[in-house]
Amino acid sequence: MKIKSLSHLFCFIAGVIAMLGVGMVNRSVAQPPNHVYELRMYHVPDGKYEALKNRFRDHVLAAFKRHNMKGVGYWMPEDAPDAGKLFIYVLEHPSRQEGEKNWAAFNADPEWVKAKAESEVNGKLVEKVDRYFMDPADFSPIK
Repeated sequence: MKIKSLSHLFCFIAGVIAMLGVGMVNRSVAQPPNHVYELRMYHVPDGKYEALKNRFRDHVLAAFKRHNMKGVGYWMPEDAPDAGKLFIYVLEHPSRQEGEKNWAAFNADPEWVKAKAESEVNGKLVEKVDRYFMDPADFSPIK
């Protein structure tokens, strides 16, 4: 399947989230009505993709855990023009407000600030971030 534009990519990721949600949602516990997902797409400069993946693996995931940020999944496009240039992930938040609060704490975390600075000694690892807070549709299996 070739992904030719970011809008197609967004639709693809939304479908993946819906499919993953079927297995992840505990049907015996209803989600609060303000439960949201956050889609983030990082545009990565040439030659920085592996460094970004390493930063996630070695630092970001632990910081997310410290700040109650639940990763749903992390994706790397296979097809041009986005392969090696776009890193995609989805976070789950109890509410948008909780997500914003947790991001503020994450960005102020001294361990994260240090790890980010050290990882960017030779230049930034992310040129641009696309960010979307999303509510599941009423017919979504992940709601």
